Amino acid sequence: MGNSQTRTKNSADGKVRTFKTRIDLSSQTRGQMISTLNQTLGDLFDLYSQVKQAHWNVKGREFYQLHELFDEMAEELVEYIDMVAERATALGGEALGTVRMAAASSQIEEFPKGIFEGLEVVKALADRYALVGGSVREAIDSAEKAEDMTTSDLFIDVSHSLDKRLWFLEAHLQG
Repeated sequence: MGNSQTRTKNSADGKVRTFKTRIDLSSQTRGQMISTLNQTLGDLFDLYSQVKQAHWNVKGREFYQLHELFDEMAEELVEYIDMVAERATALGGEALGTVRMAAASSQIEEFPKGIFEGLEVVKALADRYALVGGSVREAIDSAEKAEDMTTSDLFIDVSHSLDKRLWFLEAHLQG
């Protein structure tokens, strides 16, 4: 490796290429945050693909409303996927963002095959949004403990979005 590269650990495979940066966080903090960002990236990318699965396949009386809602949710996730990946690289890390990388690191259970009815699909997505939301809240705590307030702020934005969309999903199931 040349002068511009070092190595740090990542939960996915144990080693990720990192690059020197002038960001004034220790290499240990950057490594921890890169790992956390890549975990979140995997979860968000997997969640995105599952929301698109729901968007394409939902059926029933509320088809159009849910079809449109799921598309909006997917578009919103793409923006956060990009911001999380870019933060990992800004910290000198490598964003692990292919479909296979995301699937390998995701904590989310696979979207169930054979469900199409609107409320069943909504419940499956609500379960997944709740799981990822909880994981992102843990990431907020981790970033704050590491004194990386920029990464914490990003995770707070992601958390706000996930919680809002979970509310939208749960509103269909309540009452």
